[in-house]
Amino acid sequence: MDTTTHALPRSRAGIGTYLLHRAMPHLPPWLGVAGVGIAGSGAHLMWADSVGAGVGLTLSAVALTGATWWAGRETSAQRRLHSAITVAAGTSWVTGAALAGPLAGALPDAFLMGGAVLALSWNVRMALRTSDGPAPESADKGLLAKVGLAKARIGRTEVEPNRVTAALALEGGEQTNDDVARALVRIASALDLPQSAVRYQPSADSARRGELVIVPRDMLGEAQEWEGPSLPGASIAEPLIIGQYDDGSPLMVWLPGAPDRGRNANHFLIAGGTGSGKGDTALNLQTEILSRRDVIMWLSDPKAFQDFRPLLPAYDWAVEGGAGTEAMVEALQHVIPARTSWLGKHSYRQWTTEATVTQTDPAHSCRQDRTACGCPGMPYLVAWMEEAANTLRQLGDDAFTGIAQEARSAGCSLIVSLQRPSYDQMSTSTRASLPAVIALGCDPRDEGFSLPESVIDQGAHPGAWGNRKPGYCYVVAGGIDEDRYASPGRTQQFTPRSVSLMETLAQWAVRNGATADPITAGAAKAVVGRAYTGRSADTDETEQTSVAEQDDEMTGSLLDPEDAAMDPEQDLPGAVQGDDAPLFGQDTGHKPSPEEARELFARALDDFESAGHMVVGPKDFMDWCDANGYSRPWVSARLRDAAAEGRLAPTNQTGRWRIVPALTPA
Repeated sequence: MDTTTHALPRSRAGIGTYLLHRAMPHLPPWLGVAGVGIAGSGAHLMWADSVGAGVGLTLSAVALTGATWWAGRETSAQRRLHSAITVAAGTSWVTGAALAGPLAGALPDAFLMGGAVLALSWNVRMALRTSDGPAPESADKGLLAKVGLAKARIGRTEVEPNRVTAALALEGGEQTNDDVARALVRIASALDLPQSAVRYQPSADSARRGELVIVPRDMLGEAQEWEGPSLPGASIAEPLIIGQYDDGSPLMVWLPGAPDRGRNANHFLIAGGTGSGKGDTALNLQTEILSRRDVIMWLSDPKAFQDFRPLLPAYDWAVEGGAGTEAMVEALQHVIPARTSWLGKHSYRQWTTEATVTQTDPAHSCRQDRTACGCPGMPYLVAWMEEAANTLRQLGDDAFTGIAQEARSAGCSLIVSLQRPSYDQMSTSTRASLPAVIALGCDPRDEGFSLPESVIDQGAHPGAWGNRKPGYCYVVAGGIDEDRYASPGRTQQFTPRSVSLMETLAQWAVRNGATADPITAGAAKAVVGRAYTGRSADTDETEQTSVAEQDDEMTGSLLDPEDAAMDPEQDLPGAVQGDDAPLFGQDTGHKPSPEEARELFARALDDFESAGHMVVGPKDFMDWCDANGYSRPWVSARLRDAAAEGRLAPTNQTGRWRIVPALTPA
């Protein structure tokens, strides 16, 4: 009994609350009618006998009606007309009531009937908005109509800090995702935002659905200064943080693959015009790499380590371009299959962190009986080709193709940095082998060389930055959500204050970083001998710079086509006797016999090998030829003879030969 007694009041209260809640949206028109009645009565008490007040009220009514009509120009025609009629009726009644009195003549009937009709008309309009009929045009709909997408529909919208994501459905059979891609710049214009703030992510399952992403505030405007590596001492398998996205989230990339996540190892192309911040981007990535415990790096930099000199002790091998880079490319071509073979023998389908340590797990034994083999581990290898346009001009636009295609399975990432990755500098095969890219500001005409067309269609336009926003970039790489590809980021900025911290990092790497494993070091030395200056645990900076000093004496060359047609014995000088044979390039004043000339040539090859100059061609012998009267065709013939004898091996470049180390079989 008590339960029923207490339930009824609660039920009645609930019904009342519900009815009030339902009625409240319809009350404003009725409250407006009541307000008009009160205003008219009050005005009559003040201005009943005032002619001036009558004129003023009449002009005010006309002005207010006109203002209502003007203010409604952005709304639908029906709403504009309805609002203007309502204001005109209300102000007219107030004027009449003020002059004659609210109860005079037909004014009471006009108030009761006209007020009720106007209030009900707004109630009906509101009811129609919530019915199953077509909804009135919203602000979003008006925006889409302006940019040529009038029939598109905005769906579910997610609002995050500095990011709005709205589902977009296009008119079937009339509109496609390509139409949205073409309209992005107009949407940015309508919202008064930069072009990079608006992008579109098409659905992989539909040609007319996707998500429109708007980032209203540019959080990249103020450069973030580099304060040190993100995870010093961690594994290279952990993400490398090089900056932040425009919504404040960290900008991360990965190099090694992750079999459990379906991610292959990444090779990177870093592309950007002069002044785009390519140097700082390289420093961000290199400092992250060199701060990890299980990776070694090879660096080729034709600019004499202008940006990277504070890090020089940390590299396993660094060269300044020219013949040194030729030797490094040759070494990579032999190191990669050696590393792949080692990984395969130890049952690794690709490099993992377990491959870095001594192999004590029987599952990764190279022995047939599957007992622990105890083989030394193999750190990850990063080969960095800075200002690679110079190398590609010297070695050919296909120089990196084989390396890029095979290195992933060898626990190796290739990073190629250049200003303009156009097809007259880099072959299509090489470009296809470098799918991961960090695209910085560039000429608008070069966007297609850096980014996939699909990412440009989503709204990525590095050409809009040029060199005006250094460090701004788009990153397309395995491990990054595809929705992020068209999101701009910015790398951290390096300043003079960063130098001491980079030097400290380099010394940490010398003491605690990985050194080359026997397989990698052995394969490199077997190919290029002393040119490989791999860092050991006690290597100091003087030893690291020795190869850079040697590179100053190295030059590249090409074989003239006419050389092959010349007599290999022509232009031979006379004799020089005994052990007093001249040094390389020294003017003898004599004509050695053919046998002695060949001996001098063999000594010259030994001198090149001792200097670490492991890739040679006819032009490397020009000083010697000038001093002793030899011709280039004679040198070309001797090079071919040395190759037949196993002292030289061909390279991928015509007229260039790799010296086979003297104690290494060909």
